[in-house]
Amino acid sequence: MSSTTTSTTTSTSTSTSTSTSTSTNGNTATTPAERTGARTDEAAALIGGARERIDTLDDRIIGLVQERMAVSAVIQEARITSGGRRVNLSRETAVLGHYRDALGKPGTALAMTLLELCRGRV
Repeated sequence: MSSTTTSTTTSTSTSTSTSTSTSTNGNTATTPAERTGARTDEAAALIGGARERIDTLDDRIIGLVQERMAVSAVIQEARITSGGRRVNLSRETAVLGHYRDALGKPGTALAMTLLELCRGRV
């Protein structure tokens, strides 16, 4: 019987933490507007849906970065095995230019991060 009570308590605790969040000033936000910083429930609903979409996009981006890292590892292994260097600087320069052209100056920083992730460990 006590395990049933514990299970119920755990379930209640989980649902409570899902429906509330703590704001930067330490207050507990309980309404959708408070959780999103919106002034109306309508705006909060829009923001909530958009945030879910961003979370989905972030998951896809992370998956693509992981895939890029795996492909890069295959390329590096082939290059090293054939007697070449692990990094091809002219290729990296082309990647930096591609991201800069598509996204502006912040694109260069993003490309640098991707290249660093994809270089692997020495």
